Amino acid sequence: MTRRQVEDDGVRLGHGLYLSRAAFTFTERCEAWTRVLPPLAAFGGTTAAVLLGAQVPVPSRLTIVLPPDVVVPARRQLVRHVRTLADPDVVEHGGLRVTSGAQTFLDLAATSPPADLVAVGDALCRRRHLDAARLDERLARADRTRGVVRARRCAPLLSPLAASRPESLMRYWLVDSDLPDPEPQVALFARAGRDGAHGDLGYSRWKVLLEYEGRQHAERDQFRRDVDRYSLSALDGWLVLRFADHHLGGPHVVVDRTRRALLRRGWRPARG
Repeated sequence: MTRRQVEDDGVRLGHGLYLSRAAFTFTERCEAWTRVLPPLAAFGGTTAAVLLGAQVPVPSRLTIVLPPDVVVPARRQLVRHVRTLADPDVVEHGGLRVTSGAQTFLDLAATSPPADLVAVGDALCRRRHLDAARLDERLARADRTRGVVRARRCAPLLSPLAASRPESLMRYWLVDSDLPDPEPQVALFARAGRDGAHGDLGYSRWKVLLEYEGRQHAERDQFRRDVDRYSLSALDGWLVLRFADHHLGGPHVVVDRTRRALLRRGWRPARG
């Protein structure tokens, strides 16, 4: 490209590295950086989480993981971590070297609050980048690794059934409270010849259902399905609690409303 073409079309990623404005997805940004990174470099941390499909904010700087004997000059657009990783800790995803789901979960455990960590772990499980066996194997090798205590505490809480980050956050807050553990994708009812409907979270014993209403629920077809589902749920005796994004600032509203609903349906906290 000529200098004029670069000036007209190029977005500067780093010294000597430009990407066309016409192709500027996060994955393409990472692909561009592989042109100047050593072959053994892998994307890690939040960068890996985004590439593997977790619902986390897209970072302004890319995180790369390097073996101890590989040197990369400091660049303000990159966060460098030097560490020794075993072969299972790095995978190829979409043509890029990325830390595995288990390694990414362990890395994020060092800085992520437990609720956020569970949400990332659920997403990695849902996309089949992580399961109990692979996570157990990685954590067994992680003694004295920063974040391993939190990772081991959160690992049993992960579920591939959580359909979104908000559902994961709500489930964690309820599990972390003194309330009973909710069921993800709780079965509601079945129509003749059709699969049964499911709710985001719920308590079948007390017929209390928790639903997160994201933007997709405003779409016409989804809205119609929701109306039918909520009406049939009510007819079948379910108490439906609906939550939205303004309820996700912390656990108080979700836990308090769920507690009141469970008490109304006959649940009583254990004494002692």
